[in-house]
Order: sequence, then C-alpha cells, then structure tokens
Amino acid sequence: MQPSKIYVRIDEHGVMRVGNTRVMLDSVVASFEQGYSPETIQQQYPVLTLEEVYGATAWYLANADEVAQYLKRQQAVWKHWRAQAEAQPSPVLQSLRMLQARQVSETS
Repeated sequence: MQPSKIYVRIDEHGVMRVGNTRVMLDSVVASFEQGYSPETIQQQYPVLTLEEVYGATAWYLANADEVAQYLKRQQAVWKHWRAQAEAQPSPVLQSLRMLQARQVSETS
C-alpha cells in the first residue's frame, strides 16, 4: 500500500501550496470559486497535474473552515504589504509618476 499523497502543504512562510509546487492554494480556490473546472484550472497552472487540482480542491472542500481562516490571514498580509509599498514606492515608480505629472502639466 502506498502512503497517501499530500495535495496541500504549508511552506516555511505559512503559505498553503498545492503539492510540491509553488502554486498557492489561494489561486486554485479563487479559480474554483469562480466556477472554473479542474481542467481549466490545470491549464491555468500547467505545473499542476489534474490529480493535484482535484486533490487540492477536495482538500479545500473538506477543510473549508481552516482555509477560510487562512485566506483571511492572507488578506491581512497582502493588505500590510500593499500599504508598505504605497508608503515607500520604488524609485522606478516615483520616476514614472513624475514623468506622468510632467506630461499632464505640459498638455494642460
């Protein structure tokens, strides 16, 4: 008898990943909740096998409360990083904004 396969794992950063890939469970869940078929999800993430998509989806459905809590935590993390990025934009972004402001003032 073979050991059972792991379709969802938690990486060293606390992120739920599908199988041994870097694909986040968040992505598969979002696609599934939007009504995409497992075959379409597998096409979106070709590194995943169809078995992994079905396995991750089944795991999600069996652990919906845990995944909901995880997704809520992930939203907070993304919100934090988004706020930090907006507070300290990259030099490239600052240059682009200055160029855009210059173009707007020249056309006015």
